[in-house]
Amino acid sequence: MVKAKFIIALAILTMFGGRAPVMADDADLSTQIVDAMNKTWGVHPGFRANHAKGVVLEGSFTASPAAAALSKAVIFNGAKIPVTVRFSGDTGIPTLPDGEPQAHGLSIKYHLPDGGESDMVTNAFRFFPVANGADFRDMLTAIYESPDGSPEPTKLEQFRATHPRMSAAMATLGRPDSFADEQYNGINAFVFVNKAGEKQAVRYRITPEKVVHLDAADAAKKSPDFLFEELPARLSKGPITFHVRALLAQPGDQTKDPTLPWPDDRKVVDLGVLSIDKIVPDSLAAQKRLLFLPGSLLDGIEQSDDPNIEVRDGAYAVSFSRRNP
Repeated sequence: MVKAKFIIALAILTMFGGRAPVMADDADLSTQIVDAMNKTWGVHPGFRANHAKGVVLEGSFTASPAAAALSKAVIFNGAKIPVTVRFSGDTGIPTLPDGEPQAHGLSIKYHLPDGGESDMVTNAFRFFPVANGADFRDMLTAIYESPDGSPEPTKLEQFRATHPRMSAAMATLGRPDSFADEQYNGINAFVFVNKAGEKQAVRYRITPEKVVHLDAADAAKKSPDFLFEELPARLSKGPITFHVRALLAQPGDQTKDPTLPWPDDRKVVDLGVLSIDKIVPDSLAAQKRLLFLPGSLLDGIEQSDDPNIEVRDGAYAVSFSRRNP
């Protein structure tokens, strides 16, 4: 977790020292991405540049025996691991109606026995719209430069034409009737290492007891905040449960381009059960200070060759520093 700890420390330092560089290699691009988010969706003090609308909850994770065979990570040893999770809506707009089709997010922070932390950051995309951070920045810029009434072809239409995976990725999004009834996916590949030193590339899938999506007409009848309003009533009946799963790559499967999913016939291993028990008091204040990093890993889970992990880490740290000036 050395790199992740470095980013966390640097994010905290930037809270007191302005917009310092995040990482030597990725600082410019990471900052440009957050700048593009702020330009596209506006600046909303105290909120994230992306996935601004959210709620923080607590629970636990208990691994399956199959998880320990794949990875020596302490979160997979079968003990109950406390977690903090955050459900979120897409974009940097904290008032975005919940019924809009969007990449709702689920982030998990595992609280380790030694006092450390490790994160998983997932969302509803089956695969990502663009292949790298520069394209993501350019996609956001194209959205901003294509307001209603723009002459055609708009900047966004031009971008879509040269990045066909964008439209394909957007088509995978639905309108869940509950945060608890959505599947969340890890868009980046990671590498599990077991006690024998064997390595296996994986992508995460976090699956609910059932997936329930609404059509546009039914979603339009609901409150703009219905996903958040539904959670207390659901939790009053018992925990929300998900299965944390790993999709296993086969030899030859690429691990660096998040726009290219692995074939559907790849083996899926159930890593364990995520149980979410309660909403934290004053969730709005809690999420402001909470930082999730895709690259916050631990022994037994390594980064793949996907460069987007470090770019995402850098952008999240920049966003963190700006909402905690």
